[in-house]
Amino acid sequence: MATLRERKNYREAILKALYEATEGNRLLGVTGPKLRDELRIPRQDLAAACAYLAGEGLVSVDWEQGNTPAMVSLTHQGIRLMESAEEERG
Repeated sequence: MATLRERKNYREAILKALYEATEGNRLLGVTGPKLRDELRIPRQDLAAACAYLAGEGLVSVDWEQGNTPAMVSLTHQGIRLMESAEEERG
């Protein structure tokens, strides 16, 4: 099981990867296996992070059997959060 710091890092990494891959387009998404492989997040931790982010209204998730994210997309609120973070970085 991941530590609190790891869980927060996983969530941030997922949001950043989604934002970069979709260029802020909420009609596009990334498959769960691709996120897991690119970010090297264990399967159960990816599912937990996606469930958390979905609960916060930042992503939408299409789930496969066994609580596995099939497709993950940013919501409008998730895009706004990432755009705000991008503006802060300059």
